[in-house]
Amino acid sequence: TLLIEIDREKYAMPLTRIERILRVPFADLHVIENRQVFALNGENIGIVDARQLFQSADHQSGADPCHLLVFSDRINRFGLAVDRFLGQQDLVAHPLDPRLGKIENISAGAIMEDGEPLLILDVDDLVRSIDQLLTHGRLRKVGGEGEEKTAGRKRILVVDDSLTVREVERKLLETRGYEVAVAVDGMDGWNNLQGGSFDLV
Repeated sequence: TLLIEIDREKYAMPLTRIERILRVPFADLHVIENRQVFALNGENIGIVDARQLFQSADHQSGADPCHLLVFSDRINRFGLAVDRFLGQQDLVAHPLDPRLGKIENISAGAIMEDGEPLLILDVDDLVRSIDQLLTHGRLRKVGGEGEEKTAGRKRILVVDDSLTVREVERKLLETRGYEVAVAVDGMDGWNNLQGGSFDLV
């Protein structure tokens, strides 16, 4: 497994499910369709903040570079932003007590050599959680600086089923100083309205 840290807690992830381990400068992260991405071999990989998946603190530690695990569901690839990489370690997986039920994003537990317990991540469950977040939620930006920059700005929601039109309108409005969110169709726009506050649609 690879040991990682998320909000001061240690977790383990099976190495067989990790495609790449990267340290990416925040300057190399870009926003497309209101989602953070980074380029890997010509492909834009979407980034999800592990802290958001585990419903912990509101933002990453902010330390540059961003620590990313790249994994896939054999169709889509994802970049999971964690706080730190702690190295590799062989672990003996212990099933969790059945009285706990199924714990989201966790497959088993383990005991480290120093006696410290930790949880082993369930990658298939992580993919489902990420898909749920992408479909119904609003992704946080990693880096911890986005909220301050947009304070006091008017917010506009752009709804259009054309990627080209959305991106052109977003860039035009952002250069005029507006904070812009985008939606791919009417239902997506409606969901954005339920979950956020906008000055103009």
